[in-house]
Amino acid sequence: MKPLAGLRILEFDGLGPVTFAGMVLADLGAEVLRLTRSAAAGAPVFAEVGGEVLHRGRAAVAVDLKDPAELGRVLELIDTADALIEGFRPGVMERLGLGPDVCAARNPRLVFGRITGWGQTGPMARQVGHDLNYIALSGALSMMGEPDRPPRPPLNVVGDYGGGAMLLVTGVLAALLEARTTGRGRVVDAAMTDGSALLTSLFHALAARGLWSGGRGANLLDGGAPFYRCYGCRDGKFVAVGALEPQFYAALLAGLGIPAGEAPQFDLAGWNGLHARFAAVFATRDRDDWAAHFADTDACVTAVLTLAEAPAHPHNAARATFGGQGVTQPAPAPRFDGEAVPPAPQAAALSMDEALIRWR
Repeated sequence: MKPLAGLRILEFDGLGPVTFAGMVLADLGAEVLRLTRSAAAGAPVFAEVGGEVLHRGRAAVAVDLKDPAELGRVLELIDTADALIEGFRPGVMERLGLGPDVCAARNPRLVFGRITGWGQTGPMARQVGHDLNYIALSGALSMMGEPDRPPRPPLNVVGDYGGGAMLLVTGVLAALLEARTTGRGRVVDAAMTDGSALLTSLFHALAARGLWSGGRGANLLDGGAPFYRCYGCRDGKFVAVGALEPQFYAALLAGLGIPAGEAPQFDLAGWNGLHARFAAVFATRDRDDWAAHFADTDACVTAVLTLAEAPAHPHNAARATFGGQGVTQPAPAPRFDGEAVPPAPQAAALSMDEALIRWR
C-alpha cells in the first residue's frame, strides 16, 4: 500500500511541471486521472512531451473543455476529487468555468493546485515565459556556468521540476493534510520564480556572511573550488570531485599523489593553480580507472555517467534505481520501509464514462 493510496487527484494535462507533479503523486500511490485534449482538438492522448515515462501510473481521459456537456462531466469528477492540479495561465480555468470558486462550491474539501512561472498575482503574472526566464528572474540562473561566459541553463530541473513541480506537490500535500482537519481545501499558488528563489536560500545566507561572491565559478559550490568540480580524463570522459571536508580533501590529495603541504585547501589565491594541477593529473588516466582508484577511499571522487550508463552502475542496479518496461526510466522515489520496488506503472486510456464510474 502506497502512502497516498485512496487520494483522487485530477490532473489537467500540460507540459513540464504539471506532468512531473502528476507522475510523482501517482508514484506515491494517489489515483491520478489526466484530462487531456481530445483527438479532435489535435492532441493524441500520449503524444505530448514526456510520453510514457512522465505519463506513467495514471489513466488519461480525452475531453473538450469548450464543450458544455463534457465540461459538466468534468465537474462531476471534481465532485469526488481530493485535489486537482493545473498549469494554465492565470484566468484560463475561470474562463472555462472551472475556477476555484466554482469548484469549492461543489466540493469544499477540494485542494486546487495551480502552477505557473510568475504566479497568480504580480505585474508579470499574465506574461509568457519558460523555465529559463523564471530562474533568471529569481537570481538562481546568475550563479550557474563559467565565469567568462553567459550563465548556463541547468536543464529544466531548477525551475520546472525543483522549484516548480516539487513545491506544487509539497503545497498540495500540505493543503490535503489541513483539509482533513478543517474540511476545507485551499488554493495552492506555486510559482516557479518563488520556488527557484527558495532553492537559493543557502546562497543568500552565505552572501550575507560575506562567503559568496557575485561572480560565477569563484565560490565553494559553483566550480570555483578545485576540490568541488569536474575534471576531464584521458578518454574524454569526466569525474566529479566533491572533497569538501578536510579529511576528504586529504584523501583526494593522497590519491592524486600530491603532498598536502603543497596544496592548502582554503588558500583562495592558489585555487586557479590547483585547478590546473588537478586537471593535469586527472588527464593522465581514463575515467573508470580513476573511479576504481578512489572507490575504497573517502576522497568523494565518482565517475560522471551518461544517461545510458547510469542504469548499469552496480549501485543503481542493486537499488533498482532505474526500471521500466520497454523504456528505461527512473523508478519511483523515495522508498518506504517494507516496500518492494515495483516496475514503473504504465499509462492507460479511459473513456469519460469509465472514469465517472471509477470515481463515483
